[in-house]
Amino acid sequence: MSTRDNSAKDDPIIESRDQLVEPMQAGEKPKSAWRIGTEHEKLVYKRDDFRAPSYDEPGGIRDILMSLQRFGWEPVEEGGKVIAMRGEDGTVSLEPAGQLELSGAPLENLHQTCAETGRHLQQVKEVAEAFDVGFLGLGMWPDKTREELPIMPKGRYEIMMRHMPRVGDLGLDMMLRTCTIQVNLDYSSEACMAKKFRTSLALQPLATALFANSPFTEGKPNGFLSFRSHIWSDTDPHRTGMLPFVFEDGFGYERYVDYMLDVPMYFVYRDGKYINAAGLSFRDFLDGNLSVLPGEKPTQSDWWDHLSTAFPEVRLKSFLEMRGADGGPWSRICALPAFWVGILYDDAALDAAWDLVKDWTMEEREALRNAVPKLALDAEIPGGRKLHDLAKEVMAISRQGLVSRARINSSGDNETGFLETLDEIVASGKVPAQRLLDKYHGEWGGDIKRVYKYSF
Repeated sequence: MSTRDNSAKDDPIIESRDQLVEPMQAGEKPKSAWRIGTEHEKLVYKRDDFRAPSYDEPGGIRDILMSLQRFGWEPVEEGGKVIAMRGEDGTVSLEPAGQLELSGAPLENLHQTCAETGRHLQQVKEVAEAFDVGFLGLGMWPDKTREELPIMPKGRYEIMMRHMPRVGDLGLDMMLRTCTIQVNLDYSSEACMAKKFRTSLALQPLATALFANSPFTEGKPNGFLSFRSHIWSDTDPHRTGMLPFVFEDGFGYERYVDYMLDVPMYFVYRDGKYINAAGLSFRDFLDGNLSVLPGEKPTQSDWWDHLSTAFPEVRLKSFLEMRGADGGPWSRICALPAFWVGILYDDAALDAAWDLVKDWTMEEREALRNAVPKLALDAEIPGGRKLHDLAKEVMAISRQGLVSRARINSSGDNETGFLETLDEIVASGKVPAQRLLDKYHGEWGGDIKRVYKYSF
């Protein structure tokens, strides 16, 4: 989740609707300036007893963060507590229960993306040796109850945790127990944004299936392959889902603004503190009628904050965020941006991918999204085929898109090598969660602690 940046000196009051559209318009870039921003989270555990370390304990999350200073990272504080580290490779920040996230820098190609990921993992592994901790690449804690997990000292999390049980049964699980990989990608115009949004939203269930990696809850199989994805279906219906309006004629920035104005607020940030505005209306805020700040109107930073509090399968800010994938190990961190860059950053690939899904009805899209958390590649797609069949076609499109991009490294390799881990999944028909379940029922003998052998 977002880390508040207090560095902006110019923060104008929002006086017109044009200012609400500005962030999306500001994201428009020529193709030559398109970048790749990759975010990935990992679970942190103590090696001696597999528990999740607290923030304040010796060798805990605070100490892990601060130790990154040796690599040039600088601390970011909130209320006197270090909540993130900033550096050339982006931001290392805290998720609600101490999951560690790298929000990477915007980079030109996948070779740079994977090098950034490798640097980060090497750094945190070096730090981990000093504190006897490990990092686990899964979509969800495999064995922890909510009560066993620590809470990190970020004001927005406190507000969200109080609000979540009012609007869904699994929101606290989303915050405390899950991990994801995401990629943020650019667009050149409103029309370009709309086409990429529609295509990636329709195909997001495929990404969920390929990266499905959360089959355990509290030490037992939970009946799902991506329980993380299922959790989103019972988190908060006002700010999650497949966004049917994206597929309607005329969709663009204005329609997304309307959606965001209908998303209830969480908070307002003032003087270094988060003010609880959970459930209140940003429309009222625009009119100066927000009950917790009577008479005040929102600033541009308030709108940016609000844009970060919706959690659909694809999210629009000044770029598009692909949000469907479970967390995973190093090889799959590099594979997710490769998958989407191949589809969305080449015109012919984007056209071919959209042709595969453009005739689906909204009911069919929703049915696929609802089936994938349990069935992954065995889910049925329109026409009576399996998602596995579509995966083969989409992977071929993504691969050709990367070939056409022709981003070559110093060894003469293009970017297609980063798809290999997904090629293996598609060839076998088995997603990561199914392989973990095979081990659980086989060589692990039902001992969930064996999963920790598969840490980074």
